[in-house]
Amino acid sequence: MKMKTMLVALCAAIGVTAGAYAQAQAQAPIVIKFSHVVATDTPKGQAAERFKMLAEKATNGKVKIEVYPNSQLYKDKEELEALQLGAVQMLAPSLAKFGPLGVKEFEAFDLPYIFPTKTALYNVTEGEIGKGLLKKLEPKGITGLAYWDNGFKVMSANKPLHHPADFKGLKMRIQSSKVLDAQMRALGANPQVLAFSEVYQALQTGVVDGTENPPSNMYTQKMNEVQKHVTVSNHGYLGYAVIVNKKFWDGLPADIRGQLEQAMRDATTFEKAIAQRDNDQALEAIKKTGKTQVYTLTVQEQAEWRKAMAPVQKTMESRIGKELISAINKESAK
Repeated sequence: MKMKTMLVALCAAIGVTAGAYAQAQAQAPIVIKFSHVVATDTPKGQAAERFKMLAEKATNGKVKIEVYPNSQLYKDKEELEALQLGAVQMLAPSLAKFGPLGVKEFEAFDLPYIFPTKTALYNVTEGEIGKGLLKKLEPKGITGLAYWDNGFKVMSANKPLHHPADFKGLKMRIQSSKVLDAQMRALGANPQVLAFSEVYQALQTGVVDGTENPPSNMYTQKMNEVQKHVTVSNHGYLGYAVIVNKKFWDGLPADIRGQLEQAMRDATTFEKAIAQRDNDQALEAIKKTGKTQVYTLTVQEQAEWRKAMAPVQKTMESRIGKELISAINKESAK
């Protein structure tokens, strides 16, 4: 009789434990690992933190966003594969990253001088062209949520870069992009593909002579400390796409997904508002160090750069698509 009583008590205890465990599991938050390669105080880094705050608040803690900046989890070349495998759920890679993935149309964003203004850029990213490009990621197991802005790029080196001839023979770091490769070659430079996290050391040791970046990336990574000259050329654009693992995203409850989409819209509005401000402040901070000479191209010099890089659009038509390039140029001209 005593044994039977003990068994009943044991079963009851196990039942309570199992029930409590199941309840705890049901209440456990959905974890979204958000990995990116830049510093927290960049526009992308700040927007990722803003999204975390908005998402966790909107879902009343049902979703937990873990943000991993500065390549803490994955470097440039590794992060997209990690997303596709489900090792992370969310990324915000630069648009150039999708070319090597097989969606070459995104390389249109790398074309030199294709966006004369931010208004022209937003006509593309917020319109049908931008939406259509994000759709092209779905067969790769990726859902595109938003475009985040960084800004127009400057050039840097340890010598003045005022004319295309000044690039001759320089080893210039680029992202992995056929367009950026062609751009540097059009200027007479030798393009070198390097992960973002490796650029400072490469500049410091002379593995590369210079690079291109928006000022905020250059300043937060301290690249200006190992570059004597910066040229404000606004020759190219650097933007990002916030993306998620499609299988994970589609598997979320509809109400949670809707709340996250709204949080992303709000974070995107915030990100666009701070991007230009942060770049302007970074450029001023670089000037104030007194270690790097900042030079802005004259109208005549910029015309020289445009002329030197103009053939890149033509040579990339077969890769990116003549119709897409034409459509972007038409939208940018509005």
